[in-house]
Amino acid sequence: MKIRISCPSSANIFQGLSRKKFRVGNLFSQINPMQKTINKYFLLLFLILLPALLFLQSNAEALCISNKKANLRQGPGTHYEKLWQVFKYMPFKEMKKKGNWYRVKDVDGDIYWVHRKLITKKYQCAVIKNNKTNLRKGPGTKYDLISWSPVDKYFSMKVLLIKGRWVRIEDGVGDKGWVSRSLIWIN
Repeated sequence: MKIRISCPSSANIFQGLSRKKFRVGNLFSQINPMQKTINKYFLLLFLILLPALLFLQSNAEALCISNKKANLRQGPGTHYEKLWQVFKYMPFKEMKKKGNWYRVKDVDGDIYWVHRKLITKKYQCAVIKNNKTNLRKGPGTKYDLISWSPVDKYFSMKVLLIKGRWVRIEDGVGDKGWVSRSLIWIN
């Protein structure tokens, strides 16, 4: 036995309705009660699941390197190969925790492990996404470049303030500047 659930086509719904008499109420009165019930349940399910999906997506925590330097490893331990050495304020997204080690993702989507003593969640960090990125004295292109600009990809910094499309930053030695939000990855 086959069960067929059909939804009236738009041609059937609008058939017989003139342009002058068209109302949203007329449109929904043409849908059968079974379809109305199904639509209500889908809407209810969507409204229930949406907050859960948003929570899961934002559940990955932002981490920043808090030491002057940190070794990123292939696995959770010092006996694993060192893959990369990064500097203070390098941002990462926390993926998993195993003992004292965090599995993290970087700006390029690469995965590493870092020891918990080398990271913090106390402040927000950012990293430059492209080579030859200009840093400025104020929030806009009308401001002059700072003396140590431009900087290259993977230059990491602490986020001090976000003002519209511009971010006030501080590097590992305390120098400050502004950078366009589109040129950095903030986690």
